[in-house]
Amino acid sequence: MQTIDLNADLGEGGAHDEALMALASSANIACGGHAGDGESIRRAVEFAMRAQVAIGAHPGYEDPENFGRKPILLSAGEIRSLILRQLERMLRIHPGLHHVKPHGALYNQSNQDSAMAKALVAAIAEVQPDTILYCPPQGELIKAAAEVKLATCAEGFIDRRYQDDGNLCPRSDPRAMIEDVNKAVLQAFKIANQQVVNTLSGTTILMKARTLCIHGDSPNALITLKLTRAFLERAGIEIIAP
Repeated sequence: MQTIDLNADLGEGGAHDEALMALASSANIACGGHAGDGESIRRAVEFAMRAQVAIGAHPGYEDPENFGRKPILLSAGEIRSLILRQLERMLRIHPGLHHVKPHGALYNQSNQDSAMAKALVAAIAEVQPDTILYCPPQGELIKAAAEVKLATCAEGFIDRRYQDDGNLCPRSDPRAMIEDVNKAVLQAFKIANQQVVNTLSGTTILMKARTLCIHGDSPNALITLKLTRAFLERAGIEIIAP
């Protein structure tokens, strides 16, 4: 049977965290960088445990004003400190993380910069060597993880558009988000079932992903994830965390 993981970015102040948790198979919980604090982490962990979904950390730039989506240039030492600080905050509340998924600009920049990727991955491996890194199917993050033997799970996005090179369309482009629920569900199915995705130019490219992400702060996140899960299950695809 085909399988796929459905992960959701949560603990970011969204109104539907508990409902999204019930539909996802893994949760990426903001841990005080772009969003979140001790109380929101505890609440999200409680929701996740009740829903029996895999619990992961979602560290990002400590820039809540821009929700961690503005590129920032940090040294390797600064990236290490940022990751350690946020993971330790998560681990005080929930010891042992199933996975770690970088957020926003940190995710995108580190996947294109070898030095950033190595610093980020080394920090994760220092604290949680047995965890899984959720990252793009290609790029610097998956290479850096292989070097330190950190497990990875290749990720695709339900609600984001792609460029021909396989990178996400920048959020500065008004077409970056897929707001049409039906189009988002179709993209999820193509990635899960056919391992392909259509780009902005209309080109079809490979997208070998084992987990699919929905952004919890998106206006249509709940209905999109609900329909995506139902569509995938009807197609015989099992929803399960890696």
